[in-house]
Amino acid sequence: MTGRLMLLDTASLYFRAYFGVPESVKAPDGTPVNAVRGLLEFIDRLVRDHRPDHLVACMDADWRPQWRVDLIPSYKAHRVAEEHEAAPDEEVVPDTLSPQVPVIESVLDAVGIARVGVAGYEADDVIGTFTARSTGPVDIVTGDRDLYQLVDDARGVRVLYPLKGVGTLQLTDESVLREKYGVDGSGYADLALLRGDPSDGLPGVPGIGEKTAAKLLAEFGDLAGILATVDDRTARLTPTQRKRLTEAQPYLAVAPTVVRVAQDVPLPDVDTSLPRAPRDPSALTELAQRWGLGGSLQRLLTTLES
Repeated sequence: MTGRLMLLDTASLYFRAYFGVPESVKAPDGTPVNAVRGLLEFIDRLVRDHRPDHLVACMDADWRPQWRVDLIPSYKAHRVAEEHEAAPDEEVVPDTLSPQVPVIESVLDAVGIARVGVAGYEADDVIGTFTARSTGPVDIVTGDRDLYQLVDDARGVRVLYPLKGVGTLQLTDESVLREKYGVDGSGYADLALLRGDPSDGLPGVPGIGEKTAAKLLAEFGDLAGILATVDDRTARLTPTQRKRLTEAQPYLAVAPTVVRVAQDVPLPDVDTSLPRAPRDPSALTELAQRWGLGGSLQRLLTTLES
């Protein structure tokens, strides 16, 4: 694969579209399509502004993989629906968003934008594997800071983090990470697992917040370097830090596998080239009419053709 690759954290973007576009945007039958149209507008803006050569909509085939839960049972546990609301282990999403997801998938397929999800893996893992395999620059579009761990200036990998819609993006490279967090891309996963992340059910090391984690990483290099100092009485750890790290060792033994995105996902063989014309024009026409996609879809098609 040559040229610039853009990887979309699709669920992150359609959630933002859903909450950013009024629910009054509806199909002819009255069904809300705000997430569908909002996502199409996002993609149009991204392609116009950044002109990728390749584009992949990465999907969560499994938003809470069992192999991660086996290691840290609290992983995303608070997002699991109560049994009376949804099936066990089903992520809670707004009632009017769920029906729009299959429409999004059908439209992306008809347009010809590669859509990839792999059983047993999250979209983050798909993104991590595409990034690892790419020989050219990579733009990762996500509202999830977990993917900062993939930022790599030497390989041209950056994260485009939406601050407001996708019109205002934080172009996150290593200088941004060092300024905001005191680490580069390779250190971000260690920072995240030490600090913890309540939104993902990661407990972290009690008493070690973001600033302390960054200082420890700056002094000792990485998680392995920090752990090597726990039994070294000459190392510059406070007694409290030493105690907390010692007590957290069972968590720290498994957290890297959970927090670091997989880079060896068995990806399907797909054409990632940016489509210039719809893959299935008749299906796309039918979808556009049924769901009232109007100008949102047409603007994207015009951009792809240009």
